[in-house]
Amino acid sequence: MNPVLAVTDLKKHFPIKKGLLNKEVGKVHAVDGVSFSLERGKTLGLVGESGCGKSTVARTILRLLDPTSGKVLINGTDVTHLSNKELRPIRRQAQIIFQDPFSSLDPRMTAEDIVGELLTVHEKLTKQEIRARVASLFEKVGLRTDQLKNYPHEFSGGQRQRLGIARALSLDPDVIICDEPVSALDVSIQAQVINLLVDLQDEMGIAYLFVAHDLAVVEHISHQVAVMYLGRIVEMADRDRIFQNAQHPYTESLLAAVPVPVPGRATERQILAGDVPSPIIRPSGCHFQTRCPYATERCRVEEPVLKTVTPGHEVACHLR
Repeated sequence: MNPVLAVTDLKKHFPIKKGLLNKEVGKVHAVDGVSFSLERGKTLGLVGESGCGKSTVARTILRLLDPTSGKVLINGTDVTHLSNKELRPIRRQAQIIFQDPFSSLDPRMTAEDIVGELLTVHEKLTKQEIRARVASLFEKVGLRTDQLKNYPHEFSGGQRQRLGIARALSLDPDVIICDEPVSALDVSIQAQVINLLVDLQDEMGIAYLFVAHDLAVVEHISHQVAVMYLGRIVEMADRDRIFQNAQHPYTESLLAAVPVPVPGRATERQILAGDVPSPIIRPSGCHFQTRCPYATERCRVEEPVLKTVTPGHEVACHLR
């Protein structure tokens, strides 16, 4: 089966410019050689600490940011160098759900206009047909049709995120980028939204790239997990292997930070100390060596590459 989304050696660097001549004096290596593929009807969880480049990957895939280099194929079409006009039909195939359900919605538009906006742009439908489609989408995501004329401020946080999901579904996309879609919601509402996404995937066969820092959420929704650190993927495997047999010290540390649900039971894993290094001046060798409890001299001078340690399990670590 051909992947619905294939990313190869994706890089996104932001130049740093100073002075009267606006001279480039450095670069922020936000994404630095990310590769993965995503099949139809599957979910890839992209996890890591804040600042590791997860959201930049999401926005670069959709060309909300232009990549520095690399390839992004959506249903076999390389979108990295397409013009805005050429990208227009691709927009039907890939959509995004943003993190903040309030700032991502236009406060001057009604819910009906927000969800129907893409239909107005991409489809040749009458107003009655658009209203019928929007009403159907409302029902699909658990909103009432008598809320069509409401404005975003008249909805709760969870309802606003359901509006965002309905908007993303309006063109029946093949893949949806979920950029931390539940991190701004209460825990009880998070569960409702996650279960809705799972049900929609089962019903419609949508693929999700699910960006998150909450490993409990990732474990619930993902089929495969990729762990990012300082712009690069350091471990990638199916969900059960990551959570039961993590191979990279960074992944082990992330799992150790997850609260233990059993009173009195403590984890024996190493708790990660320190902050993510600057993406401008990165450590030599392995970027994780400044925080890794197992770092050797080789880690300080030689950069590890992502390699297969067991079938379907890739790790970038000299110790594996």
